[in-house]
Amino acid sequence: MKAFIGVGSNIGEKIENCMKAISLLDSIEGCSVIKRSSFYKTEPVGYKDQDWFINCVVMIETELSPYELLEKLKEIELSMGREKGVRWGPRIIDLDILLYEDTVIDSDELTIPHLLMHKRRFVIVPLNEIAPDFIHPVLKKSIKELLKRIPEDGQEVALIKR
Repeated sequence: MKAFIGVGSNIGEKIENCMKAISLLDSIEGCSVIKRSSFYKTEPVGYKDQDWFINCVVMIETELSPYELLEKLKEIELSMGREKGVRWGPRIIDLDILLYEDTVIDSDELTIPHLLMHKRRFVIVPLNEIAPDFIHPVLKKSIKELLKRIPEDGQEVALIKR
């Protein structure tokens, strides 16, 4: 199964944090990272009084169920020092399941597709880079169509040249 994972950090060595998390994700049995977007410097959304984020999106091939994948992502976050804090606040690493094939889940533990992804440039811009034609299973729109609908105000996203 293919899944898309949002990766972000705004504490410490942000790009290195993202790279480490991607490497740890790739090392999980039953998971392979098959594509990664560029890195983007992105304006915080929701809680503004914090440093800007580095974000990217990875496509993985996985044998894990969505719930097993969520558990593994939480383990990576904890192993890297993620702590509970302010909602949408600073974090050393953030890993979110954005999409899992055309699966739709709405439970207390997990919502797929990610509930706010279609409103967030820091998700849709890197996702559009690696999967512009992927169809959102609820909204029935391609990622490139969703990108056209998101306002830029308060959601600056800048490509990082590496």
